[in-house]
Amino acid sequence: MSILITRPAPAGEELVKRLRSMGKSAFSAPLIDIHPGADLPLLSQKLQWLSAGDLVFLLSKNAVHYANERLMQEGQSWPHQLSYYGIGKSTSLMFHQLTGLEIGCSGQGETSEDLLQLPVLQKMDNKKSLLLRGNGGREVIASTLRLRGGEVDYCECYSRQPVKYDAANFSRHWLQCDIKTLVVTSGEMLQLLYNLVTDSDGKAWLLNCRLIVVSERLADIARSLGWQTIKVAKSADNDALIQALE
Repeated sequence: MSILITRPAPAGEELVKRLRSMGKSAFSAPLIDIHPGADLPLLSQKLQWLSAGDLVFLLSKNAVHYANERLMQEGQSWPHQLSYYGIGKSTSLMFHQLTGLEIGCSGQGETSEDLLQLPVLQKMDNKKSLLLRGNGGREVIASTLRLRGGEVDYCECYSRQPVKYDAANFSRHWLQCDIKTLVVTSGEMLQLLYNLVTDSDGKAWLLNCRLIVVSERLADIARSLGWQTIKVAKSADNDALIQALE
């Protein structure tokens, strides 16, 4: 029985390599590609809009990577007088390792909702927040911070673009490879995967696969689409996904 990893490069390929080294049959079929975001040239300017004590939210490792790379190219550094927050331990750790700066994250859980439970974020009182993120995405952080009295701006640091697959060949190929487990790490990718497989045999195969997701919210979406065997990993990093697959 084989495992199909749908997360983008390089994390998807790294996970496949680790699973194969453990003797498992695993394949990669990334559903999205990651590209530099449209707002990257404005990042320095957007950071200068903030005053001491204002907040910067890093919503993913991709946001950290592209934003940090841009600042380094411009010979700029992250302002020390700002407060930084990350979604999930792996995003926060990556930021800290690259910059040496302290960054807050939720002690429990890896979601936007978990981060928003931090006591320090309950009253924003006209503080400004800059959200470093991809194109689109959920609005829960921005809308909650505004409700709590804050002012919010965005910087699109990376762009997610769907990978184009031939729909008929996609399900046929992976069915032949005996794929019985799927790893999906975002709601966007889950919907792309569901929409990609349109024929009845392919849909039956897809929905009968065991599904590994990274939050209860994703599990709920999966159930509404028709999956029944679902496991929620503790987080979206590869260590947690391997733990869930074992």
